[in-house]
Amino acid sequence: MNLQMLLKKVFIFSIILFGSIAMSGCGIVSAVTENVYSTIGLIETGTVISQRANIRSSYAVVAADLLEVKRGQQVDVLDETLFEKVTWYRVRANDEDQTEGWIEAQHIIKEESLDKSRKLAEDDKNLQPQALGQLRAASNLRLTPRQEEGNVLLQLDDGSTFEIVDWEFVEKEKKAEESENEDIKAAKEGKEKEPAKLDETYEIWYKIRLDASVSPAPMGWVYGRQVELQVPSDIVYFQTNDRKFVTWQRLDNTDATETVADKDTGAKVTKPGSWVILSRTNEVKAIDNQEPDFDGILILGYDKYNQEHYTVYSTKREKIDVWGLLPLKVEGSGDNKTFTVNLRNEDTGEMEEQRFVLFKDKSKRLRATIPEALKNKKKKGKK
Repeated sequence: MNLQMLLKKVFIFSIILFGSIAMSGCGIVSAVTENVYSTIGLIETGTVISQRANIRSSYAVVAADLLEVKRGQQVDVLDETLFEKVTWYRVRANDEDQTEGWIEAQHIIKEESLDKSRKLAEDDKNLQPQALGQLRAASNLRLTPRQEEGNVLLQLDDGSTFEIVDWEFVEKEKKAEESENEDIKAAKEGKEKEPAKLDETYEIWYKIRLDASVSPAPMGWVYGRQVELQVPSDIVYFQTNDRKFVTWQRLDNTDATETVADKDTGAKVTKPGSWVILSRTNEVKAIDNQEPDFDGILILGYDKYNQEHYTVYSTKREKIDVWGLLPLKVEGSGDNKTFTVNLRNEDTGEMEEQRFVLFKDKSKRLRATIPEALKNKKKKGKK
């Protein structure tokens, strides 16, 4: 809240309060005052972020714990102060005793910030999750994919899990000496320039969707280096060092969270099934300063009788080059499903949606009808 707005509200409050005192007995002045505070916005609503936190008698080190609050509970934020470089809120809980005390600001998200996160979630409510992720360390959830002041919503705990619905490549800022060294290297004769790794050029940010049990804020952005992608255990072995999975979607009706015992080790692993997987290498190049999200498509079927995966379609196997952007969309139910991807047309330079149709043959093996655009690319490659 800016200073001008605050002063205006205090002025309005003073007029209403003095009028209330003039017309009311002392016994009801406090109730009137409380209502006026709430009406003009001097009292803000806050939601508890942390799994558990304590409202204390003061912000001193020796203060007593008055009440434990839990994630998702709401409190009234009455005041705030900075003590030894730590921000504290004076709050009132919604318990029977209306407990008032102090709590560290890191445990609370104000309604204004929460509303911004809710708007992000509402705008992207129809986006299918593209991957699952988990934090390697406690990290800030932000409104935008930038490390800027004022866009932090809250801090997520180490190990927090979430759905990834989108991501953005943000180019790294290069120091002058780094640019000079690169020019010297590039000028050396007879040395082949290796393709730059994506993480050497860009910082990746993920837009994530969070369950209410993890965070009261349903959506925001996290820094990619803090994220570990949770590739399902039955397909992780198809990922290689030079080709990383960026998104995957299940193509059967098996519960992706269900686990079974591995036939070799006995360890619990994701129940195997059929998948469509999009992957990316360092070989693919940016076009018009835009980086592709993927350059490989892999469709895997699963043979329940032999308990093994088989390749239904692979652009790598077909030796087809693709340049694609998210999102990946899977539609349909049962054995009749389709999925769409956005691929660049090499002739026009335009992005076009390509649809794959999936079905089972007489032997109950997964098959796919490939878009004509990819069939034509294969024919060109044979010439």
